[in-house]
Amino acid sequence: MARESLTGSRIRERRSMAGLKQADLARQIGISASYLNLIEHNRRRIGGKLLVNIAQALGVEPSMLTEGAEATLIATLREAAADAEITADETDRADEFAGRFPAWAEVLAGAHRRIASLERTVEILSDRLTHDPHLAASVHELLSTAAAIRSTASILAEPGELEREWRDRFHRNLNEDSLRLAESCKALVDYLDESGVAEERRGVPQEELEAFVAASAYHFPALEKSGTEIEPMVQDSAELTTGAARQIAAEMLSRYAADARRMPLERMTEAVNRVGFSPIALSEIFGTDLASVLRRLAALPADVLPDPVGLVICDAAGSLLFRKPVDGFAVPRFGATCPLWPLFSALSRPSTPIRRALTQEGRGAAVFDAYAIAQPTGPREFNRDPLFQATMLVRRIPGGRAETPPEPVGSTCRVCPRSACPARREPSILSEGF
Repeated sequence: MARESLTGSRIRERRSMAGLKQADLARQIGISASYLNLIEHNRRRIGGKLLVNIAQALGVEPSMLTEGAEATLIATLREAAADAEITADETDRADEFAGRFPAWAEVLAGAHRRIASLERTVEILSDRLTHDPHLAASVHELLSTAAAIRSTASILAEPGELEREWRDRFHRNLNEDSLRLAESCKALVDYLDESGVAEERRGVPQEELEAFVAASAYHFPALEKSGTEIEPMVQDSAELTTGAARQIAAEMLSRYAADARRMPLERMTEAVNRVGFSPIALSEIFGTDLASVLRRLAALPADVLPDPVGLVICDAAGSLLFRKPVDGFAVPRFGATCPLWPLFSALSRPSTPIRRALTQEGRGAAVFDAYAIAQPTGPREFNRDPLFQATMLVRRIPGGRAETPPEPVGSTCRVCPRSACPARREPSILSEGF
């Protein structure tokens, strides 16, 4: 049922909320109760002065009766319906449900959003517990220290007298190991506490790089102008604390500057407005490779592209070198990602552009356009195999309507609910009965 045809349902709901009887409202606006009954059951169109009179009697704006619930609420209800695998006919009635029962619709939408948020939290925590190198090293340190204390204590607990020199040495070792255990526990607690805040703790170069680019919203206005020096940007950054992080950040910024020179922001903006979101067309306009275009699109300011985009770059081993997340498409920070992504298909078909519609299992009904390509990097030499990097851009499709049926993919096997998947490497903690 079209949204504009639900005005009567909204009038009936607002009247019920106001505690008015149908006959009382009809009398106030000067029409018969039978005619109002037809209106409330969407059997008569309504507009003009009658609509204004009804709105005044109900104490609402006329737009609340004609437009109904917000589009975001409708979209959330449809996502919830898609997750529950409700039929398309019922999904199309989400607007009617929101119009007739706005309070219940908000409750359902809020519950769906909270479930999605909790799923993301489970993903992050599971990913961290499974693959976080700092957490693993800290736990190993705790176990090693505890084992050393246990060994020393067992020697001191044995019957018989120890020589004073040896007893003093064991006591000293016990004191030092206990102090080391206390400091390690405090450091681990601090690490976990800091990991729980909005800005996650960094500790490896890749995480420092991600924090650095996220702080600039993945766009660097200074590099849009030629002649900007990269070294001061790297050295002055509060997010880059290690030499390794500064090195990979400098390499990333150098590539960003090269892309900006080939595709200046003003010309890129004009080209996007003219040809739309078409990486192939943009590649032909600027005479550059497709991977550069994908990186450039992901680096554009938010006001240039109407739809949010994310970017993932990996090497031939499948290790993620760069990640720009986008809401609704999770990219694991640690460990292996879903092998069904076009990013990895591109590695098996070098220099071949790939485009697919994707939806991520367990992430709601968001649908994405994914563009991927694998290209050789570095200098070319005779009798030497080229090194490849794969680049994938994901763009959220407005309204979730793709040109082809979207392919279901996951983020990583451990938190993917798709049980019957030929690419699964390990059972999911979200699987039934796991």
